[in-house]
Amino acid sequence: MDILTNTISLLFRPRQKEIARFAQDADTIQHKQLQSLLSAARNTEWGLKYGYKNIRGYADFCERIPLQTYDDLKPYVTRMINGEKNILWPSVVRWYAKSSGTTNDKSKFLPVTPEILKGCHYKGGFDTVSIYLRNNPDSHFFASKGLILGGSHSPSPLNRNAHCGDLSAVLLQNLNPLVNLIRVPDKKIILMDEWESKIKAIVESTWKADVNSLSGVPSWMLVLIKAVLQKAGCEYLTDVWPNMEVFFHGGISFEPYRDQYKALIPSDRMHYMETYNASEGFFGLQDDPSEHSLLMMIDYGVFYEFIPINEVGSEHPTVLPLEAVEVGKNYAMVITTSGGLWRYQIGDTVRFTSLYPHKFVISGRTKNYINAFGEELMVDNADKAISSVCRLTGAKVKEYTAAPLFMLDKAKGRHQWMIEFEKMPPSLDDFAALLDKTLQQLNSDYEAKRYKEISLQPLEIRVAREGTFYEWLRRKGKLGGQHKIPRLSNDRTFIEELEEVL
Repeated sequence: MDILTNTISLLFRPRQKEIARFAQDADTIQHKQLQSLLSAARNTEWGLKYGYKNIRGYADFCERIPLQTYDDLKPYVTRMINGEKNILWPSVVRWYAKSSGTTNDKSKFLPVTPEILKGCHYKGGFDTVSIYLRNNPDSHFFASKGLILGGSHSPSPLNRNAHCGDLSAVLLQNLNPLVNLIRVPDKKIILMDEWESKIKAIVESTWKADVNSLSGVPSWMLVLIKAVLQKAGCEYLTDVWPNMEVFFHGGISFEPYRDQYKALIPSDRMHYMETYNASEGFFGLQDDPSEHSLLMMIDYGVFYEFIPINEVGSEHPTVLPLEAVEVGKNYAMVITTSGGLWRYQIGDTVRFTSLYPHKFVISGRTKNYINAFGEELMVDNADKAISSVCRLTGAKVKEYTAAPLFMLDKAKGRHQWMIEFEKMPPSLDDFAALLDKTLQQLNSDYEAKRYKEISLQPLEIRVAREGTFYEWLRRKGKLGGQHKIPRLSNDRTFIEELEEVL
């Protein structure tokens, strides 16, 4: 570790000790978060409506406040955007994260209060570096620059008092100026609105810089890396940036891209660290490089609840606090935050891998799975299967999506996969058969429906030509940054749109 990194790393030691307490004090920490949130909002319009002053504990909280979706909170958010104060949260809110997720074109404007900005998003960034330095004592993290690839929408005014943008753009706009000393490219480039022009500008301004860390969404960072390699005329990223040591990634699963990154960055010193920083808040980070689970960050002004996946959408679902979850089960996540979101159904699903400390994997979206035949296929099943089959066959998958195909004449169906390959497998039939077999090994419900083809026939693969998914996103105005390919869908909307592109 160089002198500068070693000196700065001392600032992270106290926080490392606090995070270590998560294993013993999770329940206490979480209930303190809830009490703090209720106290802060007790005199807001929302707090007065639900009698926050009289809530004595979690049972009262559950009884008084119903579960919320964005549509439920939208009228309140709209009033906040138009300048009304003390509605969902007491602070003046001038920034809103614009989000549409993976399955909906409708934009959501999520309040970015000063408390959620500093006490959650930025705290998560601080903790990410803190844990990375703890795990890598030989790091030279602060001796070089970090490249952040943010969203494609620069902050723009909603009205005279309110501004919006992709979360990454909002975070960069409000970043401490000192951080800009160790970051590239310039703010004016990273906040450019037009994605393809931005990529060119980033390449021109950074390919000769000394970059040792990357931060962004795996799929879009891969586009940038290939553009940098083309500009430099190099085969490996370490030939351009020899001090490269870490990629902080999030937004989508890294599994389908892991082997491609290892091929382009063949360095024993290269590390990968996953984070879970959504528009609604920063929820988890990978604290152990030997496993892919995320440590749930429980002291960020966020109170967590969970709905068993089979009860999502029911009139009176079971809702559990963090202390009541079980390992191995899929839950839809519900959050209450210092961003003014109360019992908000975020739309993500998680599966816990350990308790105390609470570690989890992101298993998918409540609307991003296939259960047309009772198979309950989740995104993490699909990502793991694709990654495994690619390693076994030597293929490389660039993008994919899957949907059910109904065969009404046979009262059966199959899953239809559209895959854009970076490198085709030797045999597409063998690839499809192996993918089907691997999915059965990973998912017992899928295996049961495939048994003797009771309701599911073997899956089908449609090969998309190069650039199909990119063109689909371009037509929808979703190039770059935080926009994601919907991996699984319970209907055929996305796959039929891709068929039109083909």
